[in-house]
Amino acid sequence: MTTDFTKTRALFDLPEGMIYLDGNSLGPLPRNVAARVAKTVTEEWGQMVITGWNRAGWMDLPRRVGDRIARLIGAEPGHVVMGDTLSIKVYQALASALEMNPERRVILSDTGNFPSDLYMAEGLCKTLGPEYRLLTVAPEDVEAAIDDSVAVLMLTEVDYRTGRRHDMPALTARAHASGALAVWDLAHSAGATDVKVAQGGADFAVGCSYKYLNSGPGGPAFIYVAPRHADVARPALSGWLGHEAPFAFDLDYRPGSGIDRMRVGTPPVLQLAALDAALDVWDGVEIADLRARSLDLTDAFINGVEAACPGLQLATPRDHARRGSQVSFRHPEGYAIMQALIARGVIGDFRAPDIIRFGFTPLFIGPEDVAQAVAILAEIMETGAWDRPEFKARAKVT
Repeated sequence: MTTDFTKTRALFDLPEGMIYLDGNSLGPLPRNVAARVAKTVTEEWGQMVITGWNRAGWMDLPRRVGDRIARLIGAEPGHVVMGDTLSIKVYQALASALEMNPERRVILSDTGNFPSDLYMAEGLCKTLGPEYRLLTVAPEDVEAAIDDSVAVLMLTEVDYRTGRRHDMPALTARAHASGALAVWDLAHSAGATDVKVAQGGADFAVGCSYKYLNSGPGGPAFIYVAPRHADVARPALSGWLGHEAPFAFDLDYRPGSGIDRMRVGTPPVLQLAALDAALDVWDGVEIADLRARSLDLTDAFINGVEAACPGLQLATPRDHARRGSQVSFRHPEGYAIMQALIARGVIGDFRAPDIIRFGFTPLFIGPEDVAQAVAILAEIMETGAWDRPEFKARAKVT
């Protein structure tokens, strides 16, 4: 292993005494981000005003930052672009894929997919007409459900609730063999696992940047289009920055070349500046090392919790090949248990109906954090410290 995880941990501004196991929901603040955003605000926006689009390179940020993310997801340079939200990027990818497979009408997904992805698919089907439909099956039944009626396979690589990981290369190959295209959501795998979209054959991939990539709340999403489709996929959302010549201000839309056609609206410059700075923490990080350490940490957590907390039921696969970088346990009082943990400085989260969820980011989580988190969880379970009214009152965000 060549990656120095002690060095990467020092690059984050983590609250004293906190064990942060929620990087799969919102990544913590890298130390260099605040200064970079302040510079963008004061020196660029403040002093350059509108000339910053050219002088500070704001217009190029979506492609430049996209190339930095491309390395982390195993994509070819020049085929990832930033902008908008993940739901928008899901819609773009799905709409383009469906149009490229016009004889078919079925989007296949699984019941473990993030609801927003399913909502976007449902809405798109309603827009396109009653002959289009979304079919969902259990995660383990996806491969068997791929047949010659499926136009697009749409899956999230790592299940947001359980941490179950789909086999991207195998399922993509199965989809292609049946004449379908594959769209992958990498929200819970980009920056956490050894993603390889090019090697895995993905047609499209999308993801957010505020989880394991640490861009901050509401950070922009990305979209990947395989080179073979880059000049073929028609963007359903034909925004002005996806135009071949945005500043010609033509009244008719002509898609730009390659990945640029997947740009929609004005880039969120402050958020992209934050993300660009946050990606510095990946300099010198080998993805293979990240994956190996993630598995070591999650193994240790699973073994420790199962030995000390028999009342919790593991929801995450034990098999390394089927596990992302999170561990989830089930308990009927999961929400209260998580609130008790948060009160003790162990930050995870809850997903309905009964899952307590812990994300493991090797860039700043180490074995000592795992051991301490296990000990605190064991004490809470043994003493019943979670069984208090204040821990059972549901907040808006769980």
